[in-house]
Amino acid sequence: MNITKIEDDNEPWDLVLETKSKWYSLDLGQLFRFKDLLLLFVRRDFISVYKQTILGPLWFFIQPIITALTFSVIFGTLAGISTDGLPQLPFYMCGITLWNYFSDTLLKTSDTFTANAGIFGKVYFPRLIVPLSVVLSNLIKFGVQFLLFLCVWIYYLAKGSSIHPNSTLFLVPFLILLMGFLGLSFGIIISSMTTKYRDLKFIVSFGVQLLMYASPIVFPLSLVSEKYPQFKIFVLANPITSIVEALKYGFFGVGEFNWMYLLYSLVFTILLFLVGMIVFNKVEKSFMDTV
Repeated sequence: MNITKIEDDNEPWDLVLETKSKWYSLDLGQLFRFKDLLLLFVRRDFISVYKQTILGPLWFFIQPIITALTFSVIFGTLAGISTDGLPQLPFYMCGITLWNYFSDTLLKTSDTFTANAGIFGKVYFPRLIVPLSVVLSNLIKFGVQFLLFLCVWIYYLAKGSSIHPNSTLFLVPFLILLMGFLGLSFGIIISSMTTKYRDLKFIVSFGVQLLMYASPIVFPLSLVSEKYPQFKIFVLANPITSIVEALKYGFFGVGEFNWMYLLYSLVFTILLFLVGMIVFNKVEKSFMDTV
């Protein structure tokens, strides 16, 4: 949907809403004009999650700590899964923090059309505003949890643990951006499909949980290379793998960092985002007839 200003003085209308002429139209200028609405949605998404909870924003800290401690006991102590010689707590927190950003973004954007059908049916604004607000609000949550991870990382670094940060740390902003867009791309495709197939959201929730165990969150990629080399190609086919490995390599100095692996994730994300925009633009024109 495009907005056109009317310059004819005889016309009573200030704005005219027109359908998009191109199926691939993104219209970034229109998104910029609605930046205030975008910020309003970001504020709503961030505040509403823990608005009526007792501990409130403290859950941002509690969740990754409890998860990392649980993984340390189950996968590190009981299962004896290697962490490449790294302390268990920072190893698991690194992967969990980045994974939470991806999974939250995917799950919330995948519900864009069905959850906001009431708003979409009453007033016009660029529909892409809603999934973008999810990416930004989750980025705030990620920033809080990432700060917690940095505190743990600095503690173990000062303690003299086998942690060797390197120049790959300069890629951290790029890796975060890539992870966010990957979650957004998957989410907008799924949200477009759930307008017709409602039960897809249950499959997605279950699939995201399985995907975490197919990603190097609770295990290092080196473990697959050493013990299960026949499955390595399938793990690398997961675009999340190279992003998480690059982040761990930058902070800890261990892992399998490869520029080609990272390039694959970048190309995969770009292509997925383009496909997502095509599907999203097509569905938003008629989704009210099926929701």
